[in-house]
Amino acid sequence: MAMLKMQRIHIYALIKYCKDILETLQRRGVVQIENVDLEDSVFFKEDTSPLQAQYNRSAATAADAREILARYVPQKKGLLSSFKGREPLSADAYNKMVDDTQDTLRIAYDIISYQKNIDMNEAEKIKYQAQLESIKPWLSLDVPMTFTGTATTAAFIGKFASKKNSTDITTELAELIPEIEGVDVEIISSDENQTCVFILCLKQDAEAVSDALRRIGFEYPSYVSPVAPQTREKQINKHLSNRDGRILEAENNIKAYGKYYPQLEFLEDYFVMKSERYKAFDDIATSNNTFILSGYIAEEDAADLKQYLETHYDAEVELEYSDTAETPVKLKNNKFAEPTESVLASYSYPDRHEADPTSIMAIFYYIFFGMMFSDAGYGIVMALACGILLKKFKNMEPGLRRSMKMFFWCGVSTTFWGLLFGSFFGDAVAVISNTFFHTAPPNIPGLVTPIWFNPVTNPMQMLMFSFLLGIIHLFAGLAIMAYNDIKHKQYLAVLYDVVSWYLLVGGAILALLSMDMMGNIAGFVLPPIFMTIGGYMALVGAVLILFFAGRESKNPVKRLLKGAYGLYGATGYLSDILSYSRLLALGLATGVIAQVFNQIGSMMGDGVIGVIMFTLIFIIGHGLNIGINALGAYVHTNRLQFVEFFGKFYTGGGREFKPFKINTKHYTVKEEI
Repeated sequence: MAMLKMQRIHIYALIKYCKDILETLQRRGVVQIENVDLEDSVFFKEDTSPLQAQYNRSAATAADAREILARYVPQKKGLLSSFKGREPLSADAYNKMVDDTQDTLRIAYDIISYQKNIDMNEAEKIKYQAQLESIKPWLSLDVPMTFTGTATTAAFIGKFASKKNSTDITTELAELIPEIEGVDVEIISSDENQTCVFILCLKQDAEAVSDALRRIGFEYPSYVSPVAPQTREKQINKHLSNRDGRILEAENNIKAYGKYYPQLEFLEDYFVMKSERYKAFDDIATSNNTFILSGYIAEEDAADLKQYLETHYDAEVELEYSDTAETPVKLKNNKFAEPTESVLASYSYPDRHEADPTSIMAIFYYIFFGMMFSDAGYGIVMALACGILLKKFKNMEPGLRRSMKMFFWCGVSTTFWGLLFGSFFGDAVAVISNTFFHTAPPNIPGLVTPIWFNPVTNPMQMLMFSFLLGIIHLFAGLAIMAYNDIKHKQYLAVLYDVVSWYLLVGGAILALLSMDMMGNIAGFVLPPIFMTIGGYMALVGAVLILFFAGRESKNPVKRLLKGAYGLYGATGYLSDILSYSRLLALGLATGVIAQVFNQIGSMMGDGVIGVIMFTLIFIIGHGLNIGINALGAYVHTNRLQFVEFFGKFYTGGGREFKPFKINTKHYTVKEEI
């Protein structure tokens, strides 16, 4: 377990080097920049918010252009493309692409402009298509729909919202205006939903006819063609054809930029980096000629950065050891433990003055996950899958790579426990041998028979072993508490807060195992002498807890009451130990479900259909079992760390070290040191 020593870094340099130094820090990603608050009137904070907004807009433009281009020129992405990570760029390649940014930005604007042109023409097409639909019922009308009559006649062009014939309409009008004759009704088109009509009458009767038509449900069309409908249809089709041509031309123009997709990705990242670089100015104190930058850096990175900045930018760099509460925490562990740092981070980073528990936690983490998953076949699948992905995708994102490494070791542990318990895709070897070869399975330890024991047939043995691991896990947490106390020279705290619980819990366990009733459960009984030894140990531990658990109180009554409450915490240890029964429960669930799928698959016999059905059920069933129980093992392994283990010693609350670095989507730039 290792928590890196941190140093406070102060950089003083000429203002003309500020952007270059920030770019260097961003590419190296080793300094967490802190706000410099100086009251000296010579220094001030430069307002870079307009520049930040400008670069954010440019980044958004590049992102929009990239998304548009991807619609017309789809990018080939494999099933595992999410594991590829960002493409690394050398400094030379980075500088070359930077030189082309203005040209690429113009291309981005062109792509967006073409897309706007497409959108505008698509909107026009929708409008014309709506007009075309509106005039279809009127195509047999040979006059414009705006026609209102002649010098002596009045014309009404409209529709009824139901199916009518000319006789119906004439009869209804006659009932309302019997005094008017000579109303001519012509049906233009008719269906179940509407009847389109052309009605002609004398001009002096127009007002009365109009009123009567309104009363029987006549209404004017929503779209009125200024020319004859057939002529308008031809005009609209011509407009649609023109719009299609413009859209096709714009699409081809966009497709012509397909080769610039990587440059657009870089452009988005480039402006994001620039925006974040200028955002760093919020924490920098500047004057007319100089600037001051302050932050934190790991001791192992400090000397090299100091030399580089002083050599290339004539900067003055001050370093000082920092171990305050505000100092951020950066962890560094070996390859075995480092993957589980993400588990620790999801709970809380350690306080700077306590030990990093990652290395010890990693051991138990892999053990518990393996016991819960506990199938050698599943473990091999998990380890192989993670190993292949790690080997194939060298540029995988650090967080994802860490998770893959963690599950690789979980797969190795699962394989180990699966062999000990004799589970290889459940009892697949035995079922296949009996069903398809009609012979007894070969006696292969680990694949057919357990190397140690089978939890399905010996659940009590598995339960007791789970409790034993749980006790070791809890005691390891107390040992870390003792280490922290010794580190801070609180030697009596080791006696009062650690040894006391070792005595109480350990003594109680010895006494319990010496009782006859434990023989059937544990499979053994300790000699009676351990009852006496355990009793005295528990008594001494209880007395220490009773009188010293509340030692911070000066009032003896409060102190004793707090001690009694602390002693009540023994029930918490009992529940914590019982929590480790989940190692048995999840291990049994994985094994039993695997056996059930094997039995279901073998029900169709040894024929061709039986082989096909067994293969399908085997793949689907075990695939589901792997997914469900791997998730269960992950969740419950985390719980055992967070609740039972960390609850015994862990303070947490440390500040995570968050360096100023490149936070991009597509590319990352490696500083060539």
